[in-house]
Order: sequence, then structure tokens, then C-alpha cells
Amino acid sequence: MQNPVSFGIDTIPKSKYTVQKVSLTELHLFRTNMSVIIVTGSAGLIGAEATRFFHGRGFQVVGIDNNMRKQFFGDDASTEWSRNKLKQELDQYQHFDIDIRDRTQIDQLFANFGTDIAGIVHAAAQPSHDWAARDPQTDFSVNANGTLNLLEATRQYAENASFMFLSTNKVYGDTPNRLPLVELETRWEISEDHPYHEFGIDESMSVDQTKHSLFGASKLAADALVQEYGKYFEMKTACFRGGCLTGPGHSGTQLHGFLSYLIKCAMYGTEYTIFGYRGKQVRDNIHSYDLVNMLWHYFQAPTSGEVYNAGGSRHCNCSMAEAIQLAEELTGNKMKYKYSDDARIGDHIWYISDVRKFQSDYPDWNYQYGLKEIMQETIESLASRV
Repeated sequence: MQNPVSFGIDTIPKSKYTVQKVSLTELHLFRTNMSVIIVTGSAGLIGAEATRFFHGRGFQVVGIDNNMRKQFFGDDASTEWSRNKLKQELDQYQHFDIDIRDRTQIDQLFANFGTDIAGIVHAAAQPSHDWAARDPQTDFSVNANGTLNLLEATRQYAENASFMFLSTNKVYGDTPNRLPLVELETRWEISEDHPYHEFGIDESMSVDQTKHSLFGASKLAADALVQEYGKYFEMKTACFRGGCLTGPGHSGTQLHGFLSYLIKCAMYGTEYTIFGYRGKQVRDNIHSYDLVNMLWHYFQAPTSGEVYNAGGSRHCNCSMAEAIQLAEELTGNKMKYKYSDDARIGDHIWYISDVRKFQSDYPDWNYQYGLKEIMQETIESLASRV
């Protein structure tokens, strides 16, 4: 065993959104003869799924997560329960309360593991449109500067590692809202004669001349950085532009985690607010396992600076109205909800991901979960936490 690395704990200014760090000198880093996967946001929905997935395939997993989700969205959104489960259940998992904005600590962590690092799953983020508008500087520093810190640490200490970034379909801004949409009984749908009708929106959609929301802009900056490090430095990097990422591990809240939060409201009688578009806005939903399985396929045959849309596609999508109906059916409860005409800035009226590019590059990948299975698992998971 090597000597533990000493981490400084006062390297970034304290603010009301900076988690107070534990003394990381008390956490002894260990190295084994196993390859290492670093997962940021490791207690979150995708991070925890990725941690279990790669741990189950024989990797030592190093998790970075300081539970800023709790500070963004409140106690209900805390991922502490998930972090504790990971630490209890996985023997080759080590957790660090590091803020990804802290370049010194990120560099020291990467330096310790060095070329043992085989991959980085970057899932940490500030994920809300509304929250970003309240504090744009924190939003940008987490989403953009934090990503830059991780990319540069990878380049300096683990240049052969695969860097897998959880981007978002919000990089396309509100361009999808300019598509020819038709209002149906329970949903908005794209015109049948449009090229996107059969499979959804592909990666050729422009990211320019559109309103992204400040969250979308900070994620677009990170997305561009990930592409650039792949193209410029010939690193193995890829952006996965997610639709609605969901699953039983989600700590859903009103500002983020649509399906999980809706199910929580259905289960416990909390009033749900529908924002705009008569509740017919359409989302494609991808189970966290299916998305992490995409990362796994990429990890086994990585390329440089690639971009993939990564949502539920025509396989798994619903409108808000359709989700409410199914939640009532599965829980046996009549939902309480109200309607607001004020649509959220940057919200998509209709978004379905075309995932054929990824399927063409990795033909062995396919979906394992549909909408009903996702919602049933989420119900069972939420019930087990009470």
C-alpha cells in the first residue's frame, strides 16, 4: 500500500453553496492491482448506477460526491441514503466528499491513481433550469469549470482513460419547440411528414441561435470542452446527451427529476404542478441502467470527441398527462395536481431522442426497460426508503 495522499481542505472560497469538507487526510487512499473507474456524482442517479455496474465487472471504483444536490433542492433531494448504501454494499468502493470545482483536490486524487485510471464517468452537475437562473455563477462553475478540472486532470495523469460525460438534450436549446408540432388528445406530437417523426431528433440539430436557459448554456460549454479535449488532444472522450434520465435510484424533486417526483407525489398525496403546454409535453425516458450500459459499450471501444443522443427514443416516452394516468394506475391513488400557464424557460414541448447513431456504432446495445417497468421499480424503491 502506498502512503496516503494528503488533501488540503481550504483551497476554494466558502460560499453558501459550498459543502463543508470533511478532513480528507483521515481517508486513506488505497491502490490495488485493479483498474480504477472514477465516478463523479457517484451517489446520484447515474453515478450510483455506474458505480454498481463497473464494480460488478471487477473495477475499483472511486466516487466523488459532496451531496450538493441537497443544497440545490433541499432535504428531499439529498443523496446521502445512496452514498451510505454504496459504502456499505461495495467492498471495492471508496468515497470522497470532494467538490469538483476544487482543482487542487481533483489533481491530487488523479495523481494518486495515475495510469491505473481506466475510465471517468462524469455525472456530477447542477441539473436545473430554474435553479441556474437563481445563481448563474455557481451553476457555471459546477457544470463548466468542474468539467474542465476533470478533463485536465485526466489529460495530465490518465491520458489513456475513457472520459464519459453525461451531457443533456438542453444543449439544443428550445430549437425543438420550432418543429411542426400537432396537438393530440393526450400529447403533442411531431407532424407525420417530418424526418424526425419515425425515430426522433438526431445529433445534427443545431446548438446555435436558440434559448438554452443558463443551465443549458453551462452544460453546452462543458459538452464543447469534452469534444475539444477529444479532438485536440486525441483523448477518448464522449458526450451522452440525455433525455429524461430516470430510475429507482433518483432523488426526484420539483425542480429536477420529473418522473421520479411525479411518482412520489402520486404515492404520498403531494400536489403536483404542471407547468404549461396543457400537460401534453412529451419526454423520452431512459432507465439509468440502460444509459450506463451505453457507457459500458463505449468504454470497451472508445473513440475521440464523439457525441451521442441518449434518451428513451420511440421505445420509451410519454407526455405528462400520460405519465399521470399511468402513475395513478400503478399506485392505485388519484393524483392531486394543478395547472400553471407559465411554462418553464427552456422547457421542451416535444423531445424524443434518435439513438440510431449509437446503435450503429455499438450494435450489441439495446434497451432493457420500458416505461411501465421504470415506474414500477421507482414505486418500489421509494416505498423502501420510507
